[in-house]
Amino acid sequence: MNYSVPYEYIKQKVDVRLTKSIVEVFYKNMRICSHKRLYGHKGQYSTVEAHMPENHQKYLKWDGNRFIEWAKSIGPNTTITVKSILASYKVEQQGYKACMGLLKLGDKYSVSRLEAACEKALYYTPHPSYKSIKNILQERYSLKWRL
Repeated sequence: MNYSVPYEYIKQKVDVRLTKSIVEVFYKNMRICSHKRLYGHKGQYSTVEAHMPENHQKYLKWDGNRFIEWAKSIGPNTTITVKSILASYKVEQQGYKACMGLLKLGDKYSVSRLEAACEKALYYTPHPSYKSIKNILQERYSLKWRL
């Protein structure tokens, strides 16, 4: 199971105390958080919004459908790419930053170039990433693709 801690403690060594119903996390003998213990299928997440940095908290107000609708306004290849990015994460919210970055590329390069870059990426792989699209937009373009 996965339990969040305040972001200041990420990559720090912590101690964990488990009871039948609670998971408590300690840093240098000070309790920094607690969660209701999760049971059931492996890989579940218990995340407290306050544990995230402010720039991550803003994505909680978004959902996958909002990114998909935005992508639809750009084109079908961008929509497929956004859906693929969202599906590539165990927890959909983990893909929001990549989707936001991808869709913002339309502001920098134009939506028509973003759509063409997604088309080109989808020609090579059914699951393009934000990074692959960005690389396509940054490289010199062949006459065939005319981005």
